[in-house]
Amino acid sequence: MKIGIDKIGFATSDLYLDMADLAYARHEDPNKYLIGIGQSKMAVIRPTQDVVTMAAAAAKKIISQADKEKISYVIFATESGIDNSKGAAIYLADLLGLLPRIRTIELKQACYGATAALQLAKGYIALNPETEVLVIGADNARYGINTPGEPTQGGGAIAMIISSKPKILELEHETAAYAEDIMDFWRPLGHSKALVDGKYSAGVYLDFLKNVWDEQLQKTGYQPQDYGALLFHLPYTKMGLKGLRQILQNASIEDSSRLLREFEYARQFNREVGNLYTGSLYLSFLSLIVNSPNIKSGERIGFFSYGSGAQAEFFSGILQTDYQKGLAGVDYQAILNKRQAVSVAEYEELFENHVFDVENIELDYQEDKSNFILAGVQDYRRKYLSR
Repeated sequence: MKIGIDKIGFATSDLYLDMADLAYARHEDPNKYLIGIGQSKMAVIRPTQDVVTMAAAAAKKIISQADKEKISYVIFATESGIDNSKGAAIYLADLLGLLPRIRTIELKQACYGATAALQLAKGYIALNPETEVLVIGADNARYGINTPGEPTQGGGAIAMIISSKPKILELEHETAAYAEDIMDFWRPLGHSKALVDGKYSAGVYLDFLKNVWDEQLQKTGYQPQDYGALLFHLPYTKMGLKGLRQILQNASIEDSSRLLREFEYARQFNREVGNLYTGSLYLSFLSLIVNSPNIKSGERIGFFSYGSGAQAEFFSGILQTDYQKGLAGVDYQAILNKRQAVSVAEYEELFENHVFDVENIELDYQEDKSNFILAGVQDYRRKYLSR
C-alpha cells in the first residue's frame, strides 16, 4: 500500500518587507542578506493573522468536500502556539467545517514538528487506509527588531493531505533519525520571541545532517546520484545550500551540478517568504514541484528535517505520476507577486502589535482581506472570523 502526500497547499501574509530595505535601515550591506543568508523578502504578519488563520488559508486551497468527509485526523505542528492547553488543530477544524468525528492534536519540537506529524500520519493511514489526515506546519518566526536573527524572520503555513492514494509523493519506508539535548534555540514560557545561538545552531545543523545522511546511506545505499533533488529545512536559504554542499563533497560534477540546480528551484519560495519554522522544508518541496522544469515523476526526493533542541530526520519519497494535480491548480507565484510591500517603519509597528498573552483586545481587521481573521481576544479567548 502506498502512503504519502496527496495534496499540498501554502499560505502566508499579504505583506512583505524587502530585505534590501531592511539592510539599509540596519546599516548593513544588502548583499549580507540577499547573498550572505540567501533571502530576498520577508513575510510580515498582520496582528489579525496567526498560525490558525494562516493554516486555514493554506488548507482551504486544497480541501474538497470529499476530503472533508474523509479527514479523520488533524495534526497541527507549530512552535508558535496560541494556548498552553488547547491545541490549535481544534480551532482549525472548526474554521474549515470539518466533521466532528475526528481527532485533533498539536505537536511541538521546534522546526521538526511537521515531519513528526507526517510520520504519525503515515502510521495512522497504514491502520486506517480509507481515511485521510490533514497535516499542518504553521509558524510566525519572531526574533525581535534589530537583533541578529531579525533578517531570518518570516511566517506562513503549509497544509498537506496524507492518504493511501497519494497524488504527489509516496513516502519510502526507511528513515534515519537523531536527537540530542542541545540549547541552540529556545523560546521560554511567556516569551513571544525566540532566543538563539546562531553560529552554534548552524554547526549543530550540519553535524546532525552528517549523522542522518550517513545512517540513511548505510540503510539504503542511496548516493547523491539516486536522488532527483535533495531538500532541506531552510531557516534561511543559505543554510540549506551549506548542507547540500556538505553532502556533495564526493559527488560527481554532473550530479553536483544537477542537484545544485534543483536546489535553486526548491529555495525560490523560501527566499521570498523567510522562515516558516515547521513548514520550511515543505515549502521548499512545494517550490521544487512548482518551479522546476526538470523534475520528473518516478524520481526520488530526499528530505532533511531539522528542529533545534535538537532533532533531525532524513527520509525520502517517490514523485508520483501527474503529481501536479495535487497542487489543486493554485498559482503560488502569482499569489506571492500580489503581496504589498511595507516600509521598515510599517513592519516595526506591525511587529510590535503582535497579539500575545492579551486578555482583551478588539482588532481593526478592515484592511485584512484574508478569508480567515483573528478579530480579537475576550477573556483570553481568541475570536476568529471566516468569510
